[in-house]
Amino acid sequence: MRICVIGAGVMGCATALALSDRGARDVAVLERAVPGAEASSAAAGILGAQIELSEARAEGAALFQRARARYREWAEALRAETGIDVGYRVTGALEVALDARAAEHLAERVAWQKRNALSAAFVDGSGARAIEPELVPQVVAAAHYEEEAQVDPPVLLRALVAAVARRPGIHVRSGVTVRGLRVERDRCTGVRLEDGDVEADATVLAAGSWSSLLSGVPATVPEVKPIRGQIVQLDERPPRVRTIVVGAAGYVVPRGDGRVICGSTMEHAGFRREVTAGGVASILMNALALVPCLEVAQVGPMWSSFRPFAPSPLVGASPLPGLFLATGHHRNGILLARETGERVAEAVLTS
Repeated sequence: MRICVIGAGVMGCATALALSDRGARDVAVLERAVPGAEASSAAAGILGAQIELSEARAEGAALFQRARARYREWAEALRAETGIDVGYRVTGALEVALDARAAEHLAERVAWQKRNALSAAFVDGSGARAIEPELVPQVVAAAHYEEEAQVDPPVLLRALVAAVARRPGIHVRSGVTVRGLRVERDRCTGVRLEDGDVEADATVLAAGSWSSLLSGVPATVPEVKPIRGQIVQLDERPPRVRTIVVGAAGYVVPRGDGRVICGSTMEHAGFRREVTAGGVASILMNALALVPCLEVAQVGPMWSSFRPFAPSPLVGASPLPGLFLATGHHRNGILLARETGERVAEAVLTS
């Protein structure tokens, strides 16, 4: 069985590895740039299984919890296979409130999560600052999710690409542009490139924000749209911040080595990959409003990329026979990468 995977980001690589784990020996991974050059390596890497949950998304609770719980094992397996430490750390997270109304909302969120057997605590301002002493004094209350974790996305992608390169039967082609799907008799039979076709028994669409731009994708598949996010890295020496801090308009993610990832904007800007003065200003303002000690941190790299937004993640078989989906995860692509890869691989190999 020949399988073609469009995209060598976290979804494409995770799917290729899951296919390999299940015995697939003819997997072609096609990437227009270099593997992991897009949103996968530009994310903050928060494994926010609880930060992202709400009553409106209650159906995702079990999936999010399972994905986070299995990350330690995945990180250890990738290190054993490639020698690369992906930066997996359980740092916990504080979702903070700066006024009484926001505190009331957090209390309700914590109560709901507890009713659903999730580990969460509602703490007052002094309790929050006991967990993270660098919090701004104006914090009224916080939700503490002690099991939240993080990875370093560029390093995660390096490990995934290295693992893919080591697996027999997986072939990565970089610098190729997929123009569309190859459709014959109402079935996807591969992809069309600029210089010819690649035939496949099954094709996996893992092209992130570009997924809906390919010709041949059925109109019944929800559109995937790019949501631009800008990020600023600060460097503090010595490291002081130790907990992920999330506010109403941004987050602060300490890597533990002095790097602090601050983000992020949510912009409908098409495919314009700019880092803007307004975006950087808002990110820094929000970060300092949460953790004022970062005022003396050195400003490091800044970047932007595109989150692939769909009403819900597109995972598994599509309406077009022979085509499978692994895209549209918006802010949860890093968290759900392994779960998505395994689910898609299972769908491909049992279809």
